[in-house]
This record gives sequence, C-alpha cells and structure tokens, in this order.
Amino acid sequence: MNTKFLSLCLFSLTVVLAAQEIRAAAPPNEVSLIPQPVKVERRTGTFKLSGNTRLISSKSNKEIAELFAAMFKAPTGFLLQHALSGPAGIQLLISKTPNVVLGNEGYTLDVTPGKITILANKPAGLFYGMQTLMQLLPKEIESPHVVKNKSWSVPCVKITDYPRFGWRGLMLDVSRHFFPKELVKKYINQLAKYKMNVFHWHLTDDQGWRIEIKSLPKLTGIGAWRAPRVGLWWTRPPQGANEAATDGGFYTQEDIKEIVKYARSRFVTILPEIDVPGHSLAAIAAYPELSCTGKAYKVNVGNLFYTIDDNALCPGNDQTYDFMKKVIDEVAALFPGEFIHIGGDECYKGFWKDCAKCQKRMKDEKLQTVEELQSYFIRRMETLVKSKGKKLMGWDEILEGGLAPEATVMSWRGMDGGVTAAKMGHKVVMTPSANCYLDLYQGDPAVEPPTYSMLTLSSCYGFDPVPNGISDPSLILGGQGNLWTESVPNYRQVEYMTWPRSFALAEVFWSPKSTRNWDSFIFRMEQQFARYDMAQVNYARSAYDPIIKAVRDTVHKAVRIALDTEIKKLDVYYTFDNTYPDNFSAKYKDTLSVPIGADHLRVLTYRNNKPIGKMITIPVKDLEKRAGM
Repeated sequence: MNTKFLSLCLFSLTVVLAAQEIRAAAPPNEVSLIPQPVKVERRTGTFKLSGNTRLISSKSNKEIAELFAAMFKAPTGFLLQHALSGPAGIQLLISKTPNVVLGNEGYTLDVTPGKITILANKPAGLFYGMQTLMQLLPKEIESPHVVKNKSWSVPCVKITDYPRFGWRGLMLDVSRHFFPKELVKKYINQLAKYKMNVFHWHLTDDQGWRIEIKSLPKLTGIGAWRAPRVGLWWTRPPQGANEAATDGGFYTQEDIKEIVKYARSRFVTILPEIDVPGHSLAAIAAYPELSCTGKAYKVNVGNLFYTIDDNALCPGNDQTYDFMKKVIDEVAALFPGEFIHIGGDECYKGFWKDCAKCQKRMKDEKLQTVEELQSYFIRRMETLVKSKGKKLMGWDEILEGGLAPEATVMSWRGMDGGVTAAKMGHKVVMTPSANCYLDLYQGDPAVEPPTYSMLTLSSCYGFDPVPNGISDPSLILGGQGNLWTESVPNYRQVEYMTWPRSFALAEVFWSPKSTRNWDSFIFRMEQQFARYDMAQVNYARSAYDPIIKAVRDTVHKAVRIALDTEIKKLDVYYTFDNTYPDNFSAKYKDTLSVPIGADHLRVLTYRNNKPIGKMITIPVKDLEKRAGM
C-alpha cells in the first residue's frame, strides 16, 4: 500500500500517556519481560544453567528443544543435550489435561533452583515459554559469540501467560526495497521472540514483483527489476529509455519454501500479499496487455506516476482473470496459511472509465459505478482464493462497492473500516496508520529519516485494537504493525523503524489491557535495548529526544516554542546563540520566545546529568513554518 495519499502532517505529536520517573516506576526485583505476562510470581533463588543442563521433552517436541539448544550454544558454548526424561534440567511438557485458560498458545513457566518446567496445551505454548525463559537469562544470552566466564542464572519465578489476541503481526514491504531471504528470516526470528505469530509479506507492488510464478516468467524476468535510484521517494527521475534495470531481486519458489519452513518452526504464519487490482505497475510492465491502455511501462523507480501511468489491472479483460488464476494457484501451493491477502487498496479507477472493456463489463454485470466494478473484481478473486481452500483478506478499500461475502478486512485508514466490517459480521485485523504504520516519523523530523507523518512510541503503546461500537469483539482477530519501505533502503533501517515501536505493539497484542503500564514498559524497554546492543540489532532511541512544538502567537505576531519529552523526568536544555547546549545551558521551564537576531534553536535532553537524546538543531525559519507563519 502506498501511504503517500494519507493527509500529510509534518509534525503533530500528542503524548497519549503520562509517564513517571523511569527507574522508580519498576521495583528493584521486577522481572523484565516484553510482552508483559498475565501473571508473574517472583520467588527467592535462581536456577543455574550449565553445560550439563538437559532439555527434556517428548520426541514430538524435540524440534523445539533443539531450536533453543542452538540459541543457547552461541553465547554460552554449552551444547545442551536432549533427553526424553529426567528429574532435573529444563522440562517441556504438554498437559495431559488441557488448561482451558491457557488455550493453544499459553504456558506456565515454573523456575526453581532445581529445575525449570514449561507446561502448555500445545507446542506453540512451549515455544513462547522458552522465549520468556530466554528473556530471563542475562543480556549476554543475545551475544552472537561465546561470552567467557559468565554465570548463566535464571531468577526463580512462576509465570502464567497467554495472549489477548490470536493475530499478532508485523508486515514487511519487500517491493519498494528488496531484502534477501536471510534478512527476511532474521526479521521473522526477531518478531517471534516477542510472541508475534504472523509475518505479512508484501510481495508485489508498482516498484517490484518479488515472487517467482513459474507459469508467468516475465513477472520476475522484467517485473522484479528497475533502474537504480537513491534520494527522496516521489522526487526521483523516471527510468530512461535506454537505462538498464539492475536494482531489485525476487524470491524463487525454493527460497519461499525455505522461509515458510523457517517461520513454521517458530510458530509464525506467513500471510502473502499480491496487491491487486491497483499497485500493479510491475506486473503490467511485464505483461502490458493486463492494463486498460496496453501501453509499455517501466517498473516504477520512485518517481511520480499515480493517475499518469495506468497501474491497475483491467477488470473488463478476461486475460486479467486468467493471469490471476495462475498467480493464485502457485501462491496457494507455496503458503500453508489460512489467508491470501489481495490488497485492494488505493486503486486509481480513472482509466477504467475510458476503457471499452471495462464499460462493457459494467453493462453486462449491471454495475453502476467503478467502485462496484472493483467489488466485482474482488468477488472474483475471492472465488479463486476459495477454490484453493484459502480465505481472502484485503485492505479496507474492499468495502467500497460492496464487500465480498466471506472476506476478512485489514483496517488501515483508521478504525472505521474495521468497525463497519465487524458490524456486517466480517472478521477484522486492526492496523490503523495512526497507531501501526512503522514507516512514519518516531521523533522530530529534523533528525529522523524523511517520511510524512508521525507515529510515536506512546501512540503505539496506547493502541487498543477493539474500539467502541463492536458488539462482538471476537470478530477482531488482533492487529499488526506495518513497515512500508519507500524510505527504508537497507536492513539496518528496517530494524531502526521496527524497534522499539514493535515492542509496544507486541505488548498491546499479547498482554491483558488491564496490565498496561507506560512506566513499567519504558523500564523493560531499556532492558531490551541492552540485549539488542549485545545482539547487534539496531533500534531507535527517538523517545528520548526533545519534542519541539512551534505555536503562533497571534497577539505579538511571533512564534513561541513549547518543549516536552515523551519519556518524562528528562531535563531539557536549549540555546539560541549558535552554541551547543549542555546541562550548563538554559533549562527549559516554560514556553520560549525567540530572541531578536536568533537564527537557530538547539535542544538536548539529559537524564541524571548525562545526555540521553539526540541534539536537535532547527532554523528559526523552519519553526515559523511549523507555526503556520
């Protein structure tokens, strides 16, 4: 989905939760876990893990035991042996009498000085219990290399835990920028650590077709490649007539089978998305006959094209449905999950109005509007998807013109689409851009990679997927975060945009709403930062940065400046005299006026007399623009 068509808001920030002192918020003995378990009982003592510790499980759960033995080996050097029985060690047990409260993904984790017991109804619960156990170990457990002379101890606890929602996802757009299979696997592994269970894989769009369809070889032979470009999206020059298309890539079907197997071993379901009928320029570049115009187009490089180039499949053309049948047939065979996502968003229908085939289709099917024509197309897609034993999912635009009978809606343009679908009896995944779009600014635009709107850490944490007005909350399957990659050119930036906001979403989707606590979350987030430093995973510290809001003073016809912090109890220092602020500079107490002659504002946050956020420098002229002057 191309999100540039959302209403732009270069800087608008509301801190939705009042936070207290970070360190004081958590008791000294608080167990630091994300997502927060349903119930934690802290006990005295520790369990010490050594090279003699055994992983005890039945043969059917040996794969889970071996997965975690491999995770333990890298930092500890210990090769934990699997055993079918034994009095001590780490025991993975499936309950003989299922615990209704735990469901399919819940678990209990009982740590005593003598042994660790993880009990669950299903293997998924054992997996999540082991993920919790990993977080109870020292941060060095995340090291990719052996850490010598380290004591590997786990605090004694009794944890009872199960998820609030069954759908807990992250989406990665690999069309705008392609990421090789090893990085995709790394992303899946990381989201699974925080008990997320859906990887939404956005595989096709205007800027690249990334999945091999053997019956349609031009999709990857042509559609997976574009001319190389850097710079701001939508400002790039289009591909030249004789310019080579060398930027891109795709996943072979063998790659996909490997990734699906990798995800399944971590109890992650992959949701493939083939975005149609709009967002199809890469497919049309490969097969021009699929569009209304039939023109020869290039795969988009990030230049403006919407309403100029025809990037929508022609719903009046029978060849379109032959094409989609081949695609759906092969996609369904590759992905064992319940759903196939067919997009359905942001489809420009202007070319349909002037297309003789589309107009004939509308007349033959007694369709009054082009919105109804899109609905006709979506219903035919649902028939194709159902014929392969799958269910159709689409963005909330599929509501326009009438919803396909059994479609599941992914609501991104706010919550209203999801509410409407639920009232019609349809299942919904809530992923509103205001809470879940990870490609947006997470701090001041002056020091963040360029995008167009704002999504702070606290806005993620304050999200509730079940809005008012839903009579049957069971129709809300859950939610997910979405990372569109127009402004995300490399994997380090993928990590930066995903974490820590996805820590917040993971807790929203898993933990009881009643346990939500911003202070506690910030404390636990900081412990995860230390683990990420060990793991060499990138993350954003934007929540420590100062918030700078410019307000127009209509009385004095000047700009006034309000400073704040998302994480509270940080000290804010500033200068207007072109020097760099520190904790000997002026400390912010109330709204500021710009001194006569000042041309820049510099702001920096401190905690405990040490700098903690990025220094932000903003020209006074830019502050005036923010204030609408």
